[in-house]
Amino acid sequence: MDYATATTHRPLLLEDEEDDSEATFYDETNYAGSINAGSVDAIPSTAVVGTRTARRTADDGGGGGGLRIAPVDKYHFNYAVFYLLGMTTLLPWNFFVTSEEYWHYKFRNVTANDSSVLTPRQIEFQSDLNIAASIPSTLFLLLNAGFGHLISLPVRMVGSLVLMFAIFIGTTALTLIDTDSWQDQFFLITIASVVVVNAFSATMSGGLFGIAGQFSSDYMSAVVSGQALGGIFSAAADILALSFGAPPTSTAFVFFIVGTLVLLLTLIMYIVMSKTLFFKYHTASRTLMKSSMDVDGLTRELLPRQEPTFWGVLRKIWLYGFSEWLVFVTTLSIYPAVTILVGSQTRGHPWNDVYFLPVVNYLLFNTGDYIGRVCAGMFEWPSHSPFLISIMTIARIAFVPTMLLCNIQPHHNFPIMIHSDYIFMALMAGFALSNGYIANIALIGAPKSVNQQEKEMASSMMAAFLGVGLACGSTVSYMIIEMIK
Repeated sequence: MDYATATTHRPLLLEDEEDDSEATFYDETNYAGSINAGSVDAIPSTAVVGTRTARRTADDGGGGGGLRIAPVDKYHFNYAVFYLLGMTTLLPWNFFVTSEEYWHYKFRNVTANDSSVLTPRQIEFQSDLNIAASIPSTLFLLLNAGFGHLISLPVRMVGSLVLMFAIFIGTTALTLIDTDSWQDQFFLITIASVVVVNAFSATMSGGLFGIAGQFSSDYMSAVVSGQALGGIFSAAADILALSFGAPPTSTAFVFFIVGTLVLLLTLIMYIVMSKTLFFKYHTASRTLMKSSMDVDGLTRELLPRQEPTFWGVLRKIWLYGFSEWLVFVTTLSIYPAVTILVGSQTRGHPWNDVYFLPVVNYLLFNTGDYIGRVCAGMFEWPSHSPFLISIMTIARIAFVPTMLLCNIQPHHNFPIMIHSDYIFMALMAGFALSNGYIANIALIGAPKSVNQQEKEMASSMMAAFLGVGLACGSTVSYMIIEMIK
């Protein structure tokens, strides 16, 4: 986005943008956060965000004219859309993973009457999903971090949402088709869909983290909290569908229809948000600074020094990146591929036979993850101490061997020392809370440790660390599943 600038040689934006949540604005009726703002002519030529300092407009002659200050997020509209976008980045993953009963039905042994005996594909499917999702996610997050600036933001965001929407329409249609006679082909189609949809999801996620890094930390918290909220949404939708007692195919049809509608809503809301002045003001900051420097010969000579470099940013955030990587390696190594194999200690009751898995494995985990992310956004401790964050992340590895001692079925090579459902639920709650808290606190801390012009690159790099963690964790989970079999 290129915007015209004033002919005066005044700085357009200040580097130290600490908090825009308290900023006032020049004229509520004209431009302040209005979703109908059609141009950027009213973008302030000078603004100080988070302070009460401002310059007069260029045409007020220094008289009693108004002051131009950063526009506000009117009605918190942009914040709500960031929440929705964060939820949508992991929506495909959450919906594919949560549909456990549907996949078990599709890959059941159609020649046997005993449905309690799982087929190898039923046992391995979650691990296969992890790998099919994490590899393209990692690849495209890395590509976005290195080359995302070559493709315009609208193309990355809108294009990804449109293509994910199309994939979900196809997935929904497959729920109505009898695939018993061609399970292998259905498996390949499903895995291919997961690969493609996660590639686009990662493209969208990388762009979204880059955008959020240019706003205050509240908006980054909205994105990561929205990701966890998406897990709660998918788990609640699955439990609600199960409560009707419908066949797995009918339940999955309704389930994926809901996901498709959410993708459509997200696409519309992003397009509307991109037209708000508040959004344009923050995402246009680098362009405006460059245009200002082009006006002044002296500052133009200094421009190369202000361009962020990959290694320069990496040196500042590598500990945050390490924590972001390790927290997801630990999580994906056992969730959900291993944790879905943990059964209730008793049988014969709907809670134990029907609801234990979706409630404990999905709803409890995603709720704990969400609470952890929200708490991290509220307290932001210890966001300024990457070393302490990394120590917390390393200590969290203890959850992995502990979970392997729970009541995993079928019987495996590890001794079952934890039979109680309540202990397993307590472990799952702690596992989820720590995942959400550490993941969010690292994402909040990284952009704060770099200069203003490096924030977008730092946020995109953190998204890449997250993706690499998912891929490594999925590989570890595959090895653990092979040990369990």
